[in-house]
Amino acid sequence: MTGRHPLWLDLTGRLVVVVGGGPVATRRAGRLVEDGAHVTVVAPAITEELAALVASGDLRWEPREYRAGDLEDAWLVHTATGVRAVDDAVAADAQRARLWCVRADDAAISPAWSAAVARSGDVAVSVSAGGDPRRASALRAAIGLLLDTGALPVRRHRAGTGHVTLVGGGPGDPGLITTRGRRALAEADVVVVDRLAPRSLLAELDPEVEVVEAGKSPHVHTLTQDEINAVLVERAQAGLRVVRLKGGDPFVLGRGGEELAACLEAGVPVEVVPGVTSAIAVPGAAGIPVTHRGVARQFTVLTAHDAAPDWPTLARLEGTLVLLMGVAQLSGHAAALVEHGRDPQTPVAVVENGTLPTQRTTTGTLATIGQVAAERGVGNPAVVVVGEVAALAEVLGPR
Repeated sequence: MTGRHPLWLDLTGRLVVVVGGGPVATRRAGRLVEDGAHVTVVAPAITEELAALVASGDLRWEPREYRAGDLEDAWLVHTATGVRAVDDAVAADAQRARLWCVRADDAAISPAWSAAVARSGDVAVSVSAGGDPRRASALRAAIGLLLDTGALPVRRHRAGTGHVTLVGGGPGDPGLITTRGRRALAEADVVVVDRLAPRSLLAELDPEVEVVEAGKSPHVHTLTQDEINAVLVERAQAGLRVVRLKGGDPFVLGRGGEELAACLEAGVPVEVVPGVTSAIAVPGAAGIPVTHRGVARQFTVLTAHDAAPDWPTLARLEGTLVLLMGVAQLSGHAAALVEHGRDPQTPVAVVENGTLPTQRTTTGTLATIGQVAAERGVGNPAVVVVGEVAALAEVLGPR
């Protein structure tokens, strides 16, 4: 495969002819449509996928055998009929017309090849593997995974359009951030990070990336929310890729909605990458399913540190109650639930540092949890689970 010249083509609005209507032709025609080409398929019969593209108007179909003249005005030709004589005829016509023809039947005699391409975001890598399609496919998959997870250096070094990505970092363990979130971090020029975000991921950033601390703990804010919004907008308007890295999910008691609104109001492109919320993941890591057949079929999540919850209503709810940021007032919350009708013997579990090596679970009941937690020195970050499922921590929790 020496002497082959790799080349990327802009096919937008240009005619490409695909001869054949089987699975190989379908894959190639579909990719060409995605690349903006005007595609004509010549084949007596086509697959359902191609028929759907015809119905949507994305490509044109000539329902017949190939004939001379079908390549007129084309810029590129693909032939994948599975019939050697037909593919030979298409290739010969293309040669006479000085058109590049990609043959699916025999790479050794094809004058052009479709590379295996790994695509992720605005990065694409084409792979040639010495005429071995399976080898190329395996390499493409491996490179694609590295691109998707940000393991390759995908951060741009030329100026471009700035934007903001709100990334949910998950409950704590850096392995629980989504692949898309990892990719956004790898592309970032600026990272605005929360206290409970998976901060070990910051060590993987390019040294040139600006890290802005926006951590919040009860009554202590590094930046106010208005200041955080301003940083996101200002950096993006300066042409930078900004990641707002938050713990859990941006829209679960994370004020992500306010940050999204600030970006939209300023006309800044913004994307939301959801995260695994600690309200579900932390109990799960402790062996506590927030719903469980025959025990609880619903759950309620609330923040319990900056407002007076509606305890009469909460005490009457069925299912599981999950309190975030509620450790400081745990005794008072438990007493309020009992005062408004919840059984004092209702199981309670408090999970500290969920999903991290320092995870610890403290169990009790509404009548006892305040004292037990105080004796054990329970502190934030922690998730409080109230309900019958909390007792499952003793049965299903890690050993």
